[in-house]
Amino acid sequence: MGRRGAEYRHDGHMSPGLLTQLLDRLDPGGVLEAAGAAAAAALTKPASVARELGVLAGGSVAALAAAAVRGLGGDADGPVELPRDKRHADPAWEENPFCFLLRQEHALLTRALEAVAADLDLPPGTRAKVDFLLTQVIAAADPAHWPLTNPVVLRRAVDTGGRSLLRGARNAVRDLLIEGGPRQVAAERFTVGEDLAATPGAVVHRNRLVELIQYAPQTDRVHAVPMLFSPPWINKYYVMDLAPGRSLVERAVRSGHTVFMLSYRNPGPELAGLTMSDYLTEGVLAALDVIGDITGSDRIDLVGLCLGGTMATAAAAWCAAAGTQRVHSLTLLNTLLDYSEPGVLGVFTDAAAVERLDRIMSATGYLPGELMKATFDVLRPADLVWGPIVTGWLLGEDPPAFDMLAWNADSTRMPATMQLEYLRELYVHNRFAEGTFTLAGHRLDLGAVDVPAYVVAAQDDHIAPWTSVYAGARRLGGPLRFVLSSSGHIAGVVNPPSPRAWHRAGDGPLPADPLTWRADVAATQTTWWDDWTPWAAGRAGDLREPPPIGSAAHPVLDDAPGRYVRES
Repeated sequence: MGRRGAEYRHDGHMSPGLLTQLLDRLDPGGVLEAAGAAAAAALTKPASVARELGVLAGGSVAALAAAAVRGLGGDADGPVELPRDKRHADPAWEENPFCFLLRQEHALLTRALEAVAADLDLPPGTRAKVDFLLTQVIAAADPAHWPLTNPVVLRRAVDTGGRSLLRGARNAVRDLLIEGGPRQVAAERFTVGEDLAATPGAVVHRNRLVELIQYAPQTDRVHAVPMLFSPPWINKYYVMDLAPGRSLVERAVRSGHTVFMLSYRNPGPELAGLTMSDYLTEGVLAALDVIGDITGSDRIDLVGLCLGGTMATAAAAWCAAAGTQRVHSLTLLNTLLDYSEPGVLGVFTDAAAVERLDRIMSATGYLPGELMKATFDVLRPADLVWGPIVTGWLLGEDPPAFDMLAWNADSTRMPATMQLEYLRELYVHNRFAEGTFTLAGHRLDLGAVDVPAYVVAAQDDHIAPWTSVYAGARRLGGPLRFVLSSSGHIAGVVNPPSPRAWHRAGDGPLPADPLTWRADVAATQTTWWDDWTPWAAGRAGDLREPPPIGSAAHPVLDDAPGRYVRES
């Protein structure tokens, strides 16, 4: 499906393709093309546009009048009820008439743009791109994101005699030269193997693609059925072993499981030809063989996150098709199996966008990690783009030391052939859900995955929308427990006990409508970790002496977290 490795070389000479590749990198989702289509569609709806402009003008007059009343010491509400969020938490946004007016005007503009866009006759794919562009424009236009309209920035500049602006300018130059954009986190404050990925263990297997980590037991006795964690290779594995007290691996080990983890290599051009079948056979399936040799168990509990969950399910389906079922249970975390509604990520995963990515990767043989990270950042522009600009460039502050953001900044590359296969087969054609996806010689059938499954989705997930996770879970053929968690794609997984955590959990079969399911299942004010722990233990077999770390055939190669996770 992909090109041969030699064809990825770049000869260093100017060619007509360079301009195309530059445009592809600047706009990989084809959003500007969609904007042109939206502008053309707006020309066919002059009455609608004029109506919304009139509403905007009237609202602006009302907002100005309310601000004037406030300026004279009165109390007046604006035409728009303003939402509360952390960007506008400072009292000046409400008490200062000018700041109040700015927020009102921004809210009115947002309402007008969204109304005009909603009335346009656009194909679904184009509409998704236009909605994405509107999100970027609305975030960029927020007065909190600009120095002369943010009262906190102005106050800080006055209080520091301008030093905050000088520090911000220094930060901006540093970030642009070194990071290529606003610096989100002080990642240097964390060390992998000490602060992150710190659960003790050893590497017991290594091939060209993965290392397999076996974690040291922390209980006197362990369950008979071992557990394999299958992380996404879009980022490094340690989101599942983030930090002490915030590590799902640590929770599993301390609950009496013998736990193994796949750690994927950060690929370069030498691995450009790797396929999804390679990731299956050299990743999950190879790990099952090694774990069986070390523990003596012929069945293994699989825990997969995001793309790692998709691959874990593919492994279970492959084993069912091959007649060699090795999977004992399946835990899927924010995992898409049905890609028919991929959410906002669909902007970058339709057929046209995939062709652009193909051209981008043709020069190197892989998708650059920084491009992947930038794609995920713009899905949350207020938090991951403009937030760091305000704190670092406008307020002159140093970035925070936050473990989750440090992991997010540790970006990885994706081999070209695998990436194109993944996007075309699953996102574009949805073959996994349709039962026409073939890996390593076997057609994969989700209905044949008849092992107990525990499927977690996150309420605010923008990468794997919870309703889409739900749709995929309904296609599995075995006993099912579905869980809706608080937070988003990552915080929904890094979800240790806290007063803010909640989840809804119910056993299948699931009704067709996810909203009906949600309405019928009460929320529990605790993390889903507390629900999953007894579920996993109840299916993991009797307690026995822990197995050795490694075996004669698979001796210890390195201490955890190994070599591959440290590769940049």
